[in-house]
Amino acid sequence: MYAAIGVTVDGKRDILGLWVGTGGEGAKYWLQVLTEIKNRGVDDVCIVVCDGLKGLPEAIEATWPLALVQTCVLHLIRNTFRLASRADWDKMARDLRPVYTAVNEADAARCLDEFHTIWGNRYPAIKTLWTNAWAEFIPFLDYSPEIRRVIYSTNAIESLNARFRRATRARGHFPDEQAALKCLYLVVRSLDPKGTGQERWMNRWKPALNAFAITFEGRLF
Repeated sequence: MYAAIGVTVDGKRDILGLWVGTGGEGAKYWLQVLTEIKNRGVDDVCIVVCDGLKGLPEAIEATWPLALVQTCVLHLIRNTFRLASRADWDKMARDLRPVYTAVNEADAARCLDEFHTIWGNRYPAIKTLWTNAWAEFIPFLDYSPEIRRVIYSTNAIESLNARFRRATRARGHFPDEQAALKCLYLVVRSLDPKGTGQERWMNRWKPALNAFAITFEGRLF
């Protein structure tokens, strides 16, 4: 089950939809999903934060040519740790921090080279991981700290998926796809019933909105 969360220029978050897949989806599938979202009124998107779904970046480019595709930085860091021994995580985290807090791409590339000098021989797969993700990581470095804080991770999706997993495990099994969708829809309906979470998010959104207005001048209003 795939979910997408959108944030409007006013800072309002909304779940745009739920889509059933098999786990082997490609560009054609994602193009259908994104076309559906566009046909429902999402004419323009500034940034899409996603995590390594095959064919999704190509589908985004075809649907919203001006959209920037940004990999989830937090997931990239977590995937780095998965390739390393737990005993090295603390030191590795300190050595990796200068990469994603760099002021620009050149600075990040220099810090990443230093990171690989320390860890590359012990964990060569980490270098491949960052090389493959680099093109979709570096857009993050062009933004101000206010925007970086907003697009740093897909934690909103992760939190939603965690709620979905709890609900489906409690149920155990479903007679058909429609029953599963109904269960997840009820989970969505139960999120933030008093609106306090949305209100807190919108208060934190203002600094990012000002930065977005400058970065994407003429596209937000």
